[in-house]
Amino acid sequence: MASEPHDIQNQGHIRGEADTACGHDHEQKHEHHQKHHHKHHHGHHHGHHHGHHHAHAPNNRKGLTIALLVTSSIMLLELIGGWITNSLALLSDAGHMLSDAAAIALSLLALHMSAKAANAKRTFGYYRFEILAALLNGTTLFVIAILIIKEAYGRFLSPEPVASGAMMAIAAVGLLANLISAWALRREGDIHDNVNVRSAYLHVLGDALGSVGAIGAGALMLLFGWYAADPLISVFVSLLILRGAWRILNETLHVLMEGTPPSVDTEAVLESLKQLDRVREVHDLHIWTITSGLDALTCHLIVDDGTDEQQVLQQAIQLLESRFGIDHSTIQIETASLRHAELKI
Repeated sequence: MASEPHDIQNQGHIRGEADTACGHDHEQKHEHHQKHHHKHHHGHHHGHHHGHHHAHAPNNRKGLTIALLVTSSIMLLELIGGWITNSLALLSDAGHMLSDAAAIALSLLALHMSAKAANAKRTFGYYRFEILAALLNGTTLFVIAILIIKEAYGRFLSPEPVASGAMMAIAAVGLLANLISAWALRREGDIHDNVNVRSAYLHVLGDALGSVGAIGAGALMLLFGWYAADPLISVFVSLLILRGAWRILNETLHVLMEGTPPSVDTEAVLESLKQLDRVREVHDLHIWTITSGLDALTCHLIVDDGTDEQQVLQQAIQLLESRFGIDHSTIQIETASLRHAELKI
């Protein structure tokens, strides 16, 4: 993130004519304007973040709560059933469900934490807790899949008899429960834009695949007595789990490394800002994600001497919001004669 001047003289709200002239409704937006002691101007534009998150939070919480209750119940059923039937597929799915229950509980905690207000110590609030929860969820998926594959290897070398009929019945109940959980998360939650909820959703889908695999393995063993099907199906499901876990880990690490949001083209943003009237140069442009659905940007704009800097500032803010969906921007206006010293990043 670009550094910002420390010697600030005043801070106020920018509203009114510029917004009206551009035809944008900013009843839920706040634009802050600060002056550097060399007349360098900063424009801070913050979207109504709490409104965005609170609009989703109740639905996300409901979907996650339903998924938690269903997952915990079926986890106990599969754990007991796997022990009775000697099925690795059921036991591995129960272990997966145990991690899922913990992951969903963590996701609920993340929703609670992200709703906490910002303070002097954490000026961005607790939004990043959501990303950390998703990272932990992805990591547990990865570890569990590896452990299942390791156990399956031993079963391949020495297949063990499995009570196939009971195994299939328990797996069918688990599949139904997982489908209910997945439906609840899709219907009530934001699985597309919220990485935390999406990671919980992938956990549930992994459980559903595990149940399908257990049913398939049970059918093969029941019909042909082929007990190697149990560990074989476990490995197949584990590979699918690894694929989803890798996607979650990759996405969360990208956010934590302050990477540019996948939905934003940095070059397009740069060129659009350069095309603004009276803007001569754009430098120190940084775009990153604070949490799911909340992107931020900082940059410095060099304008011609004698330019109405407030007008340029408002045009830049509204351009970023309308074209690129970035409603948290910090923009410093400079002139050719008075510009910020070169920054490290």
